[in-house]
Amino acid sequence: MNKTIRQILLLLFIACSFSTFLGQSQKINASLVSKFKIAADEFIGYDSFGYSYQIKNNVFSKVKGNEIFEYKNVSLGNITKVDIQNPLKIVLFYEDFNSVVLLDNQLNKMTEINFSQNAVPIVVSAIGMSTQNQLWIFNTLNQQISLFDYLKNEYKTVSVPLTEGIKYYQTDFNTFYWIDKKNNWFSCDIFGKISSLGNVADFDKIEIISPQKFIFSKANSLYLRENTNTFFEIEVLEKTFDKFYYKDQILSIFTKKEIVNYKIVTP
Repeated sequence: MNKTIRQILLLLFIACSFSTFLGQSQKINASLVSKFKIAADEFIGYDSFGYSYQIKNNVFSKVKGNEIFEYKNVSLGNITKVDIQNPLKIVLFYEDFNSVVLLDNQLNKMTEINFSQNAVPIVVSAIGMSTQNQLWIFNTLNQQISLFDYLKNEYKTVSVPLTEGIKYYQTDFNTFYWIDKKNNWFSCDIFGKISSLGNVADFDKIEIISPQKFIFSKANSLYLRENTNTFFEIEVLEKTFDKFYYKDQILSIFTKKEIVNYKIVTP
């Protein structure tokens, strides 16, 4: 069997497996909570204080009612990634310039770090806020997950080199999650312990809720996977959307014109 035939059979197997789970998936009803117009290129999410975060024309903003805070840094190019886990220390990642900016709760710049100037060579392709004044980093030069103390300017690797490229990543304070290009799902804690969390279905977009749960979209439909083989289809009104965001049982759907918020109760 030549390589081309094997690849075709693999694609057919993935397609059949995905079709099978769709037929077996249960339903989750989403209750409409609110919707509002938004003029943004990208919706980032909400914090615990009710502020929404978005990007428009490469300007990062924070909004609640009549309160609006903005930050822009034209010298660093486009914003690649935003981490709002800690609304008192917001992380803006500018991958093209290998730099990160930390903002306070009024979007004033606290710290700017250019990793190209570090004593240890670092080229960052993934980043997120961790604990104790540290940032999660994936260094493409050594293919390792690392921690960077931005107050002490100290860098340490915590994982072994990854053998497969990263397709998607997400972080919380204690964990670096990633899905590799073969759709295998892993986690790494701050001590460097790597755990295999299984294989995920093919997805267009995905958001990890916990080591057992994630929400993903495929062909503009939304699904929740719980544990290993339990899938739920989330029924929303929107047939097309750019992004979804989940926090505290609120599922936010971002379209070109508005944000629609639904309440869902995950099993």
